Amino acid sequence: MAQAQFSLRERDRKRLIKDRLVRFAVSAGGVGVLAALVLIFVYLAIMVLPLFSDAKITPNVRTLPVTIAQPIAAGVDEYGENAYVISQSGMIDFWSLIEPSDTPVLTEKLSEPNALFAQSVSALGWFAFAEPAGQVRIVKPRMDFVLSEEHRKFSPNLLDRSLPFDLAVPDVSLKQFAFSTEPNVTLVGWYQDGRVRARWSDESGQVITYAFPQPIEKLDQILVTPDGQTIYLRSGSELVVAKKVRQRFVVREVVDLSQGKPEHSVTDIDLLSGAYSLLVTHHDGLVSQWFDVLKDGQRSLTDIRQFQLASELQFLLPDTYRKGFYSFYINGTVQSHYTTSEKLVLFNRAYQKAPKLAAMSHNELYVLAVQENKLSIAAVDNPYPEISPSSLWNKVWYEGYPEPEFVWQTTSASDEFEAKFSLVPIAFGTLKAAAFAMLFAVPIAVFGAIYTAYFMTPKMRRVVKPSIELMEALPTVIIGFLAGLWFAPMVETHLAAIVALMLFLPISTVMIGGIWHALPAHWTGRFSNGLHAAILMPALVIISVIVLAQSGNIESWFFNGDVRVFLAEQGIDYDQRNALVVGFAMGFAVIPTIFTIAEDAIFSVPKHLSDGSLALGATQWQTLIHVVLLTASPGIFSAIMMGLGRAVGETMIVLMATGNTPIMDWNILEGMRTLSATIAVEMPESEVGSSHYRILFLAALLLLIFTFAVNSVAEWVRQRLREKYRSL
Repeated sequence: MAQAQFSLRERDRKRLIKDRLVRFAVSAGGVGVLAALVLIFVYLAIMVLPLFSDAKITPNVRTLPVTIAQPIAAGVDEYGENAYVISQSGMIDFWSLIEPSDTPVLTEKLSEPNALFAQSVSALGWFAFAEPAGQVRIVKPRMDFVLSEEHRKFSPNLLDRSLPFDLAVPDVSLKQFAFSTEPNVTLVGWYQDGRVRARWSDESGQVITYAFPQPIEKLDQILVTPDGQTIYLRSGSELVVAKKVRQRFVVREVVDLSQGKPEHSVTDIDLLSGAYSLLVTHHDGLVSQWFDVLKDGQRSLTDIRQFQLASELQFLLPDTYRKGFYSFYINGTVQSHYTTSEKLVLFNRAYQKAPKLAAMSHNELYVLAVQENKLSIAAVDNPYPEISPSSLWNKVWYEGYPEPEFVWQTTSASDEFEAKFSLVPIAFGTLKAAAFAMLFAVPIAVFGAIYTAYFMTPKMRRVVKPSIELMEALPTVIIGFLAGLWFAPMVETHLAAIVALMLFLPISTVMIGGIWHALPAHWTGRFSNGLHAAILMPALVIISVIVLAQSGNIESWFFNGDVRVFLAEQGIDYDQRNALVVGFAMGFAVIPTIFTIAEDAIFSVPKHLSDGSLALGATQWQTLIHVVLLTASPGIFSAIMMGLGRAVGETMIVLMATGNTPIMDWNILEGMRTLSATIAVEMPESEVGSSHYRILFLAALLLLIFTFAVNSVAEWVRQRLREKYRSL
């Protein structure tokens, strides 16, 4: 017998080539999808990682040999090219660091030697000298430039603030003073007789003088807030807080800044940027932050947070605009802390020893150190000090808040505003929206899939299934538009009826089913078992119309005529665009996804399994519960997880159907803000490269990780369920 020889014919060779090309295309497509996901993850990670990097300082970017005796204040421009130094002798010298010279560009006399000195917060840049007799001069150094065709020429000058009054008191000399300039000048002085006197002008221009009734024997420090509304008087560790009330100052409280601990005795106090918080430097190197907290209707200065620094601390330099500060030590080490994030953003030995004093440019990019024999400019790269894991995920006690809270608030009209980047409220809102949507969608979608796949007639299934699948093609922006502009006002108008429907519709369905089974068999036998839905739906529509028509009566019977007033009396807030509206709208968008996958899983259960169960005497319900659903459970679980992923990532519905308020409350009648809606709303308004900009990328990364985690868990559970019920 001849052996059969293998022959690769022309048709077989073409088929082999086609198979290999298709296999390569499918493999390349799968690998391409995975590569795209990895690249998206890497790109988001690259955008996010700089948020958690440390600050950098580059010392001695520019230096200028110079000797200044007893410097008391200094400043540097926003380019780190020019500086000025004020000395105890009452002179101010302007220096150019890009055109070094032995002589200053400009020297001006501000006062007589050894006059009293005070300065405002660095953001305003005002300085003042006062004579013991009470004459006061307030000036602001200006480091201007004259533009020419070739270059910028440094052209410094002084801005003098005209004063209609001074601190002169007959026969009493001035020992210490402070001032404010916004909106009008306020002068506060401590005199030889121990009295503290304040002088300012009101809106009409009238000069008002107020003297504190009690003299102070020893006063170490006076601070006045820039608005002139608050005066801080420090004697040792004791701080007197006085607030302006009409035409006088009233002592609101006296605070022990050491809190009764001698080792925490106070050496200095500074105003943090915005002048709402006090930075208190203690003898042992501890630095504490204090600000007013409203409690029981009264404001009191409260110790908020502490930073344990080394005892070799020499002085602090508050940031110009942000809520941080630099600390300088004996050995030349420089640290930078940010208060609200409690983040140590910089730790570097930038100098051989501590400078005599330091100043920061208004853009916070340069630090000027005045040393014994030179001026030194250090470049600072500190773009994201307000971001830390603590500020993103823990409660933070912000200025003006009565207690630590989770807050997402990125914009404000105030210059002193500090952006608040807690991700907890918007992550909570994402989960809240998804939870209520799934609570509405899962029962309807899964039970509808069970009925369609197991009970419905093939003819009706061929109509119902494509119709529901077609719902998935409906743009979510349309659903959100209808939910926000049509459904939300309708829910507000008929709130009592909507809540009643949530109770009556399930009960009505059961009652209609009971009535149907009570009818004579020769009536019900005329209808096929798979057409029950066609009978039930008109009945539910009629019940819904009747209940909605009785909305006013329901409110009168149960809620004294107005359900919203009743809720307000119970302490329950109501927003027109709330989680209830989102639950219905987003549930409507999620139902097709869950229904389609679950229905396919149930319908795909081999028919011989259900036939075998029925043949062994089990009822249809027993077969459904113990055979069909168990076998289809991997697919049903996957359907629910796919719906959850869709709900978490939904943007347009939550954007248009919620109040977009980042609050943390499970109240179904209040709104929320989600991660995806926050990205959509705020990304066009954020500054490229800013903390806000990168935080939005972090939100996108969280959504990607959550979706990946949900899909991974779903696949793991599906595999486990498949292995468990494989024997069926």
